[in-house]
Amino acid sequence: MTYTKPVPSGRAALLRRKSVVVPAMVAAALLAIPASSEAVPNSSAPAPAAAAHAARPTIVLVHGAFADSSSWNGVVDRLEREGYSVVGLANPLRDLAGDAAYVSSVLDTIPGPVVLVGHSYGGAVITDAAAGHANVKALVYIAAFAPDQGESSLGITSEYPGSRLPSSLVVRPFPGGGQDAYIDPAAFKKVFAADVPTGEARLMAAGQRPVALAALAAPSSAPAWRTIPSWYLVAGADQAIPPAAERAMAQRAHSHTVTVPGASHAVSVSHPKAVADLVVAAARATS
Repeated sequence: MTYTKPVPSGRAALLRRKSVVVPAMVAAALLAIPASSEAVPNSSAPAPAAAAHAARPTIVLVHGAFADSSSWNGVVDRLEREGYSVVGLANPLRDLAGDAAYVSSVLDTIPGPVVLVGHSYGGAVITDAAAGHANVKALVYIAAFAPDQGESSLGITSEYPGSRLPSSLVVRPFPGGGQDAYIDPAAFKKVFAADVPTGEARLMAAGQRPVALAALAAPSSAPAWRTIPSWYLVAGADQAIPPAAERAMAQRAHSHTVTVPGASHAVSVSHPKAVADLVVAAARATS
């Protein structure tokens, strides 16, 4: 049913029509006036949630010897679900100074804060690469070398008993007089990936990236962990870097340290949640 309001007559009707028309005209005029910046927030300004997201550090992951960036896949998946931007670098594995320079050049291109993460020999690389980068807010070592100035990866390994790595290496020459080191595929699971499913460990062994022996023997420069806060994950059953060496390096660097009991050297593959949790803890502590 439609209701029609009676129309008043005479002067009262005119006044009542004006009371309706005039406010409508004023409202139309106000809508036509552009809003001032004082009255309406700038639509280009980021919302609080977006601003918080923008302030989050970029996570840069550096793999070590006998691995590639796919070894971080489970970690990357978890970090991205937490809202972090992640870069998994391809570590050249050619020589320590050159590898560190490459990582440093990538850091130059990343705006905003960075959490720099290294596994195995990648720890030696980030130790040198972070120097001079004020945007690197944290170093995270995952069963990694954290050498002091003048130390080498091979030297640290030889100081502590328990590594099966030296006796498991297969060495092949490459052009220019250098030598590449691989882990014998028959020993790969025991030495590198004891807690990784057999089928996956077999694929990792077949596709392993060799490292130049010169890179493992090269002395480190001044360590970034002296000036940048660090976190360390000790792999409790590591057969490549002895857990005692990992604990000693973590203690020396005053790292926030966690241990994953029973974890192999390939802890980023077998325990990606534990690795991601430590990286997130470092990111949150430095935000």
